[in-house]
Amino acid sequence: MTRIFSGVKPTGHLTLGNYLGAVRQWVAVDQEPDEALFCVVDLHALTVEHDPARVRRLSRQAATLLLAAGLDPQRCTLFVQSHVDEHTRLAYLLECTAADGELRRMIQYKEKAATAQAAGEGVRLSLLTYPVLMAADILAYRTDEVPVGEDQRQHVQLTRDLAVRFNQRYGHTFTVPKATHPKVAARVMDLQEPTSKMGKSHENAAGIVYLLDEPGVVAKKVMRAVTDSGDGGVVYDREARPGVANLLDLLAACTGADPAVLAEGYTGYGALKRDVADAVVELLRPVRERHAELAADPASVDKVLREGAGRARELARPVVDRAYEAIGLLAP
Repeated sequence: MTRIFSGVKPTGHLTLGNYLGAVRQWVAVDQEPDEALFCVVDLHALTVEHDPARVRRLSRQAATLLLAAGLDPQRCTLFVQSHVDEHTRLAYLLECTAADGELRRMIQYKEKAATAQAAGEGVRLSLLTYPVLMAADILAYRTDEVPVGEDQRQHVQLTRDLAVRFNQRYGHTFTVPKATHPKVAARVMDLQEPTSKMGKSHENAAGIVYLLDEPGVVAKKVMRAVTDSGDGGVVYDREARPGVANLLDLLAACTGADPAVLAEGYTGYGALKRDVADAVVELLRPVRERHAELAADPASVDKVLREGAGRARELARPVVDRAYEAIGLLAP
């Protein structure tokens, strides 16, 4: 049985991009028949300036939305990262295995550090070591596969490098995981900046559809989506016509049709936008409704997270204890 690990960071409200790019794959494919662990990686939200109350609120909301989207606690393990101490226990050992240079080469570190410096803010050490904690998240469970987007592949490669290095130095301890690209994932771009990925922490929310947006808000954002200049009509061309292509990709993801074929059915942007808006509203309707039910019973969500953390701890503790012994630490 293949063991899968993936997580979501509570730095913003979950978006349509998160759902179509990852969560729907987790629900439809990854949670069964494989052994899957899904984690709200709240510790990773602390690498930048944050409001503590907001992190707690978004962590609970993310967990509730994952359940609303269809993750089944009987078929997978859902938990919060900070509830399982083995993540931070292992992270320090991996910091003692990693090199400063390889962490400073991480693309996300370079970009986020530059953004913080440009804003006159300090760069937290945790931003540099974040990929090592991510490696600990993965390696603690002897994970086989990590479904990730392209922006995280470099971090999974670092995880692989650290696992191999640790195994060679101290004896075989970790499974060397591989990154997998979800087969049914959709590429969702910002509705106002169709050359940029739809991200949950983007400053301009006008181009982001959040999973909990009201239907009227969703429709308004789609109807105001940026299209492309010129009179080329509705054609599917990601390079030359990114705005129209993004709308067609969304409609294809919602309906299961081919975006190039869908393009042939439209002569103008208005009809396309209306169909996309309707399709997205209907796609998200059951998620929003189920979220409302779960949010009204927070004790049930707490129970799922508590039991999930217990199962995760049982899996991770023997692996991390073995790593402590292998690296030379005395058993308590």
